[in-house]
Amino acid sequence: MPALLSAEAATTPVDQDSRMLDRGYRQMYSLDFPAAHAIFLSYQQTHPADPMGYVSNAAAYLFSEFDRLHILESDLFLNDKTFDGRKRPTPDPTVKMELEKELAKSDELVTRILAQKPDDENALFSQIMANGLRGDYAALIEKRNLASLGYMKTARAIALKLLAIDPTCYDAYLAIGVENYLLGINPAPIRWILRMAGAETDKQEGLQRLRLTADKGRYLAPFARLLLAVAALRDKDRQTARTLLAGLAKEFPGNQLYVTELARIQ
Repeated sequence: MPALLSAEAATTPVDQDSRMLDRGYRQMYSLDFPAAHAIFLSYQQTHPADPMGYVSNAAAYLFSEFDRLHILESDLFLNDKTFDGRKRPTPDPTVKMELEKELAKSDELVTRILAQKPDDENALFSQIMANGLRGDYAALIEKRNLASLGYMKTARAIALKLLAIDPTCYDAYLAIGVENYLLGINPAPIRWILRMAGAETDKQEGLQRLRLTADKGRYLAPFARLLLAVAALRDKDRQTARTLLAGLAKEFPGNQLYVTELARIQ
């Protein structure tokens, strides 16, 4: 797959300031979190009214916890009993405090922007990101699945609104894809209960949306590709998983997660 955080992959012209965010995400996916934070903080200084600077820095804090706690390793997700029975990780309270601070600032700016312009695409995307990050933290670190479900549903609803305005905001498809896939792999009785609660549980729809982000997304494409690799492994499709992980390992050679996961299936 192509390098999706490059200017060539963008669906709209990217100015020099926006490329700063691209560099920050590249550092995040390379697991160079100090560099990612430095870039996002610099962006905040030059764009203090843009919530993306704050929600992006929050993403770097979350991914640093994922890395420290080995949360994104595929072994955790391939067996549902292993996942459900895992011990609750011990979060870093300082990281959580910084994460919440960044998200609170993003929320403040998003509220201010949407009060003046309810269809502001950048604010809506920042809102999707904030809900996604909170949902991931709740589910994967705090093991609060019901709280995570609420964030997931909210992110999906906002994503649908944003995509009705701009169907080419490919990163927004991730929110729809994650909900449908993660909830769609549950047994039928659980899926029925989830649908009654307003959730979406179509596994194939989820995979289709994740592929859109993986193929055409800007900030979230590498994450979508990792999720698709895990999904392929769950479906015993080792070749697809191998292709996805090999591409990630080549694009982000400093990220040992991709190398390790690839070695497991060689």
